[in-house]
Amino acid sequence: MTTALHLARPEDLDRLLTLSSACHHELGLERSDDERCAGMQPLLDGMPQGAIYLIGPARAPLGYIVLSFGWSLPLAGMEARVEELYIRPPVRGRGIATEVLGSLPRALAQAGVKAIHLHLGPTSDRTRDLFARARFREEDGTRVMTRKL
Repeated sequence: MTTALHLARPEDLDRLLTLSSACHHELGLERSDDERCAGMQPLLDGMPQGAIYLIGPARAPLGYIVLSFGWSLPLAGMEARVEELYIRPPVRGRGIATEVLGSLPRALAQAGVKAIHLHLGPTSDRTRDLFARARFREEDGTRVMTRKL
């Protein structure tokens, strides 16, 4: 299987809103399309702090992945964080997410990214296993604390 990744552009917003709405509904997250749009539009317009990739055919995507970027002093370089990864339910279980998590790190490494992080939070064993198969490892004692401004 070859799952193409396409860097999302402003004209992909409607497709992304549909996918994101389904993802958020499935996760039980209350978000409006205005909130989703406010989060995605800057990345679609080229903001360098993140990227959104459509998975599969650009006109009828199978899913999407959102990454944010930052600088790591310990790694002495850029790091990425998986913000969202969503595959449409009818095509799950076919290795699409596994393929994405295999090919995307190679591409990011070529661009100078030193690590990809994921905050699992309360998630299923299936999600944890997916990322473990893609060589993501849990770091002992890591916790995420947030102060919203």
